[in-house]
Amino acid sequence: MFSNIGPLELTLILVIVLAIFGTKRLRTLGSDLGSAVKGFRSAMSDADKETEKLDDKSKPGGRDADFDNTPIDEPAREERK
Repeated sequence: MFSNIGPLELTLILVIVLAIFGTKRLRTLGSDLGSAVKGFRSAMSDADKETEKLDDKSKPGGRDADFDNTPIDEPAREERK
């Protein structure tokens, strides 16, 4: 579909877009788009960091609770001895 678009057609499209929107509006549109992409990337990296934190906590030796020595089990262990 778009394989027939050459440099002349792209130049014509660019001129039409500039005539409709103007350079100032296109500049602000570009900066807004850039900041949106930057925000998306930072959100993705924050999500990856949170996932790594959760994975680290679930590994042995992490900060999870140790259910082998609960207070209820301690008297029962003393009675068995």
